[in-house]
Amino acid sequence: MTTRGTATIVGVADEVSATGVIDVPLRELEARVITAALADAGLSLRDVDGLCTCTGGTLMHSVELAEYLGIAPRFTDATQTGGASYGLYVEHAAAAIAAGEAETVVIVYASTPRAARKRGEKGLGIFATPERLEWETPFGVMLPISAYALAANRHMAIYGTTPEQLARIAVDTRRWAALNERAHLREVITVRDVLDSGFLAEPLHRLECCLVTDGAAALVVTSAERARDLAKPPAFVLGAASAASHAMISQMPDLTVTPGAVSGPAAFRAAGLTPADIDVVELYDSFTITVLLALEDLGFCSKGEGGPFVADGALGPGGTLPGQTSGGGIAYTHPGAFGAFLLVEATRQLRGECGERQVPEAKTAVAHGTGGVLSATSTVILGTEATP
Repeated sequence: MTTRGTATIVGVADEVSATGVIDVPLRELEARVITAALADAGLSLRDVDGLCTCTGGTLMHSVELAEYLGIAPRFTDATQTGGASYGLYVEHAAAAIAAGEAETVVIVYASTPRAARKRGEKGLGIFATPERLEWETPFGVMLPISAYALAANRHMAIYGTTPEQLARIAVDTRRWAALNERAHLREVITVRDVLDSGFLAEPLHRLECCLVTDGAAALVVTSAERARDLAKPPAFVLGAASAASHAMISQMPDLTVTPGAVSGPAAFRAAGLTPADIDVVELYDSFTITVLLALEDLGFCSKGEGGPFVADGALGPGGTLPGQTSGGGIAYTHPGAFGAFLLVEATRQLRGECGERQVPEAKTAVAHGTGGVLSATSTVILGTEATP
């Protein structure tokens, strides 16, 4: 099914906190951010006939949330692929809209790990699966960071990537955060600061790792025809694709190649574009190595060339490929999955709404989510025109 330009993102919203804590019930937070995204589009809950979410930790979260909101959507999706879920929802929503199965779909993510910790609640141990407990945990694998450290070590061993090159990703991300008054961490840092921050899992330093904060994000996807009558300029969904290759890090076929090597080219083919056509990228930055692998697998540079590509500030303000422009999961917010926030920021960039951090004349954007331990990816290509 060809869906290029038939679906658009017409409303976005996110809620973050300077302290990192949003101590409200999860349902209330979800409802607040959904209401804000709909208002951004000039719509209301009465217009919604599709709902996608998987963050409640219950068996039928999308249906339970719909009931809480007082709606009865004809299209729901609760597929769980971690941080890649939200791009996958855009892909599925675009297909549902093209097929006439829905007209207006809300995608939402909310999580409050900091508030839960403050209340003394213990997490469910999402990585404590029977397989991992038998085959990985006894060998000292601390998830998720150990998995990403393995990938970083392998990339360094095979391609000569240096700690300084990885650190530069964190430095440039923080440069964007310094321009975002809503970012959790805004102090500019240096490569030396990153290298002196201590290892959490060698070779990854503390300042190369994502935050743990509370937060929520929502977006509204509707048809291009409906978008003509709404409040904000639409971001057209030009291409979207998803892929997965493994669950446990010990089963990853190649520690230097993510499923983005499949989802990225597929999304670009669907969009009829190449990496050279992209103005801004929003790449999942759970760790610096996540960004570097995504750049290579999406085709912005060749495999093994990610280190030199980022070394001179390509991703930072004024760089050749502005990326993680909100401050990313490393400095803006990271409530446990960041994929929905990537889509929110990409849409705002295409609308020209980002103030000091606005990328000049941004007309195309990539939002690329990663879930699990480099396990699953979703790549969404957005544009200001239906046929760029």
